[in-house]
Amino acid sequence: MTDHIKKKLALLPNKPGCYLMKNNDGHIIYVGKAKKLKNRVSSYFRGTHTGKTARLVREIADFEYIVVNSEKESLVLELNLIKENDPKYNILLRDDKSYPYIELTDEKVPRLNIVRNVNRKRKKHNHMYGPYPNVTAARSTVNLLNRMYPLRKCRTYNKKPCLYYHIGQCLGYCTNNIDDKLIKEMKDDIIKFLKGDHSLITKKIEDEMLDASKKLNYEKAKELKDLLDYINITLVRQQVEISDDVDRDVFGYYVDKGYISIQVFFIRGGKILERHYKIFPLVDEIDEELTRYIAKFYEKNVLLPKEILVPSIVDTNLLSDFLTCKVFAPQKGLKKNIVTMASNNAKVLLDEKFELIERDQEKTYGANEELRKILKLDKLDRIEIFDNAHLFGTYNVSGMVVFKEGKPSKNDYRKFKISIDKNDDYGTMKEVIYRRYFRILKDNLVKPDLIIVDGGLGQINVAREVIDSLNMNIPVVGLKKDDHHATSKLLAFNPITEIDIDKKSNLFYLLERMQDEVHNFTINYHKQIRSKGSLESVLDNIEGIGVKRRNELLKKYHTITKMKKLSVQELEEILPEKIANNLYSFLKKYD
Repeated sequence: MTDHIKKKLALLPNKPGCYLMKNNDGHIIYVGKAKKLKNRVSSYFRGTHTGKTARLVREIADFEYIVVNSEKESLVLELNLIKENDPKYNILLRDDKSYPYIELTDEKVPRLNIVRNVNRKRKKHNHMYGPYPNVTAARSTVNLLNRMYPLRKCRTYNKKPCLYYHIGQCLGYCTNNIDDKLIKEMKDDIIKFLKGDHSLITKKIEDEMLDASKKLNYEKAKELKDLLDYINITLVRQQVEISDDVDRDVFGYYVDKGYISIQVFFIRGGKILERHYKIFPLVDEIDEELTRYIAKFYEKNVLLPKEILVPSIVDTNLLSDFLTCKVFAPQKGLKKNIVTMASNNAKVLLDEKFELIERDQEKTYGANEELRKILKLDKLDRIEIFDNAHLFGTYNVSGMVVFKEGKPSKNDYRKFKISIDKNDDYGTMKEVIYRRYFRILKDNLVKPDLIIVDGGLGQINVAREVIDSLNMNIPVVGLKKDDHHATSKLLAFNPITEIDIDKKSNLFYLLERMQDEVHNFTINYHKQIRSKGSLESVLDNIEGIGVKRRNELLKKYHTITKMKKLSVQELEEILPEKIANNLYSFLKKYD
């Protein structure tokens, strides 16, 4: 702990607020909240820490804090600061998508939809059921209901019945006058089903299956049997003892080996409709991590239920006030048992997946640490890797992928269309490195701890020259391939030294993955750029093909696909032998 931090700790007040931990570059690496700022922030610099907390503490070079008037204010501020700064040690739902819901529209002739963008207005005017963490289950359920109940499928009414009418999945509401009573009966049956009462549809399918069997229509009977199995196996969820129809979400947790496992049950109609889990490293106090997770959980377009059950460690008053929803921690009875069941499931999940988590840590963070030590770097959180692609000097592009602590960060990937339109790998590398890092300086973006270029000595030197000209102290290394085009050596230091990489090591697999990732990303972008070019622009790149020959080829073949199928001899019907060979070679590489 530095003298600077000691002095700031002495000035901390015992009031609620948020604290922002910063690294040597002044970037915010963690945001937390506390009932008493002095106690919580000081705890990071006392005693020993393990796991990700220890890594966080090693990086703290400074901190700031903001005092607020209440815990609710501190929670709101904390979530806003996390969203704004995206600190690397804050665990968010970055990899979670919003959950799909089944929507039954409140129209004269209702429709069934699968929606993700759920808001209060939508909920007010339509019937929403879910959430369904498994989108396949949601789609299968809608398909089943459309199969059994021929509701309207079209957004607007057509002038004549569509395909759905002819296959029996619509009654042709656009042209036929359908009794309102029949529509209401179908709607009521669907609502019962989506609330968990499957008896009506089960009976209907059984009757249809029996009728099809009597008529020796075994193919249809088998189809209906599959539908029945789907309901019995997939849709009939675990029954809980609470018999009311209150929608509830139940949170449980378990902590072990520096990780917290959180299990969520979605209880609808007295059944566990779906479940969701999350396992991540524990950085903050358990109650703070759990409270933050629950608060963030409902930002992802998850509709608030009537009731949220949580473990007793959670501040229920704070969450109730923040979410404007009934949140409480049951102390006994059936509801307490359900929370315990969620926590038990959280334990089972962590026990089951811990070995995989450890293995993943070795392949990512462990390999990343190995690279940091080899290169003698103080830290290695962010690596930016570059690759170039062109076709005979045309459609020059470059791609950049980013790895954070050994894992790809796809939101940070970038594409570059190069202005130099010729076969010049050094010129391309010079342009892309300058554009990228001038932008970092100009916009004060987070700079990487390491740059990797997928090329040899020449490209490394060009990249280093640009970095030096910008007065940026970022090491640049390269990857050397063997005769089999496999990663074999790391090119680093100054003067450049070849470092052998054990092909059985996790570091080798990490470097190979980085190389594959940037190559595939760049090639895909290259194909996109090329696909936008017309056949005319392709022909313009072939020496010897002028306006007259180009027009002859366009008139006869029209598309690149047709031209790629031609032999040299067929091309020679229009072109001289040498030019025909050039075009043939060009088209073979154009895919």
